[in-house]
Amino acid sequence: MFALLSLCLFLLVWWYLPQNRKSSTAPGPKPWPIIGSLHLLGQHETPFQAFTELSKIYGDIFSINLGTIPCVVVNNFRLIKEVLVTKGADFGGRPDFMRFHKLFGGDRNNSLALCDWSSLQKTRRSLARTYCSPRFTSLQCDRVNMVAMEELRIFLTELQKLPLEEPVDLKPVILKACANMFTKYMCSTSFAYDDKNFSQVVRYFDEIFWEINQGYAVDFMPWLLPMYTGHMKKISNWATVIRKFILERIIDEHKATLDYDGIPRDFTDALLMHLEEDPNMSWHHIIFELEDFIGGHSAIGNLVMVTLAAVVKYPEVASKMQKEVDRVTGGTRYPTLFDKEAMPYTEATIWEALRQASSPIVPHVATVDSTIGGFTVSKGSVIFINNYELNIGEAYWDNPKKFKPERFITSGQTILKPAHFIPFSTGKRTCIGQKLVQYFCFVLLATLVQNYHIEVPEMPKLKPGCVAVPPDCFKLILKSRT
Repeated sequence: MFALLSLCLFLLVWWYLPQNRKSSTAPGPKPWPIIGSLHLLGQHETPFQAFTELSKIYGDIFSINLGTIPCVVVNNFRLIKEVLVTKGADFGGRPDFMRFHKLFGGDRNNSLALCDWSSLQKTRRSLARTYCSPRFTSLQCDRVNMVAMEELRIFLTELQKLPLEEPVDLKPVILKACANMFTKYMCSTSFAYDDKNFSQVVRYFDEIFWEINQGYAVDFMPWLLPMYTGHMKKISNWATVIRKFILERIIDEHKATLDYDGIPRDFTDALLMHLEEDPNMSWHHIIFELEDFIGGHSAIGNLVMVTLAAVVKYPEVASKMQKEVDRVTGGTRYPTLFDKEAMPYTEATIWEALRQASSPIVPHVATVDSTIGGFTVSKGSVIFINNYELNIGEAYWDNPKKFKPERFITSGQTILKPAHFIPFSTGKRTCIGQKLVQYFCFVLLATLVQNYHIEVPEMPKLKPGCVAVPPDCFKLILKSRT
């Protein structure tokens, strides 16, 4: 009898130990039938604002059903590192949203960013790393700078065609400059700004960038798909037009002049040559990988626009950027990529704009049963990384609502980014093209503020938690500084 009582007491104590209580699913709001807790997200301008508010009730990790899909939201840096780094192998999947399939030929695994992790995707990232993550002192970085300087001269010529001192649509011109920087660097080709097909493709890439940064009810309630038929056809058409352009205007011309026994001229050559050598690589893998990286120009164009929105809102920031670029260039040349270290304020302004935009990290999916913070996470659960809280939370930043580039500059006038600032994610699924985004964004902004005073007819209102601005967005006023 005593032994039985001792066993019961032991089991009772064991059951209430904290580590065993934590082995259950994380707490969260009780879902409604059919819609789960989607109604709670609808009470805020963006889902990530809702996640931050819910974390005040349920803690830094909580469970939430969106439609019929089980999700887990992590809201602090320690838990986010656990998902992205420590247990990155457990959470290497991506959400199975129908929109993602439509954008990539019916299979989201054609995309590097939206695919599930696999040995094939590891190979594709490896192929891209030399070209898309150039070291600052490498020959590839020299080529990035050369390409940027060539395009900036054309870009400034195009700007001179715009009327001064009246509102203009600057975004399409910026996007075309970004697109040409990417195609020159990766494909050794570029296009005229008045090329109608090129203009259409740049526009569609921008539509897709905005699309990926939005959320839709159909993502979590697939039975709504018949109501989204028109939308799905539209995004599928964008992708088809882009693919046709890349195939006919870039890849076909490259194939005609490619020396398979020589040294690759660029990223496109490297992909085509690898296709001949690797039996596991298909033609689709090549064209979609190239499309993925060319599409990266949209991220730059949108980040430039987000930063310009801050520059016009805070004239003192623009003035400091202009003084910096004038000091470094002496007013006798354009700024180059290699001026970046001597221009910490300009670089810090980009980081501060990105911090306040608080662009969301693409959700992850558990590929096995696992745990986060001691709580069980079932295979197939969608994991939301709430870096909105990391970027604007008072626990991480001094006076986070204030636009203050100086927060990224040390007393020694160098750039220092806090460990918790991860706008391009971290771990094995970090954005492989982030260096190109930073490099091209820097030279574009530095050149704009060097040559123009920039104003706005009406102060832009940006969507929080989103680095994308609508394809048809705010106008800007250019006033020549010379």
